[in-house]
Amino acid sequence: MTSPPSTFPDVEAIVVELLSDRADLADAVVDETPPPGFDGTQKAVIVSRRGGAWVDDLHLDQPLIELEAYGPDKATAHRLANSARAELLAAVGRRYGTNIVISDVVEADGPRWLPEYLHPAANRYLCVLRVSLRIG
Repeated sequence: MTSPPSTFPDVEAIVVELLSDRADLADAVVDETPPPGFDGTQKAVIVSRRGGAWVDDLHLDQPLIELEAYGPDKATAHRLANSARAELLAAVGRRYGTNIVISDVVEADGPRWLPEYLHPAANRYLCVLRVSLRIG
């Protein structure tokens, strides 16, 4: 029996890099934190790890990745959510560094409209995907 790595890969940074390469997200902020002065109406995709699990015998980190897509209107937020979701779902087989491979991506909760209580003018869609990162 092996043990989980002492440091898990920075999956948020991996997803931000992956999404930042997508042409239809070029006009949006893609990051782990909202930009300064953020009020929820800017074009943005915020990436967060929301748990997950280590699968010991397969050497897999399986984080749940939350994508929050914001825009100046509901249609723009929806478009950004679908673009980010599509890019992540297509990432199977991508390699990072010498020992990390995205071996699977499964949607856990598809894009859905959610109110944003901190920013009342915000237009936000949220989706959650389980990303399997094979390590080793």
